[in-house]
Amino acid sequence: MQRPNAAQYAYGSAVVVLATAALLLLTGATGPPGIAAACVAGLLLGVLVAVTMPAGTRPVKTSGATAPRSGNEAVRVPAAQVGAGADTRTGP
Repeated sequence: MQRPNAAQYAYGSAVVVLATAALLLLTGATGPPGIAAACVAGLLLGVLVAVTMPAGTRPVKTSGATAPRSGNEAVRVPAAQVGAGADTRTGP
């Protein structure tokens, strides 16, 4: 099994918090057994969301040293800024 990514942690945690709060508000549970049941149900929903969420498998970029280089790549050097200010005047 792959390690969960940041999005899976974020969505799973958000679902745990929101589902638990919603269950507590909707059921009106005030005793310890009802609160514990709502917490367990929220935790199970959060784990279910995190596990079923697709793991974004994007290709990992490698450093430039291992990438093949073509002979046509030129190094770009910024040109000097030429202004028309007072410091560029040559006459009186």
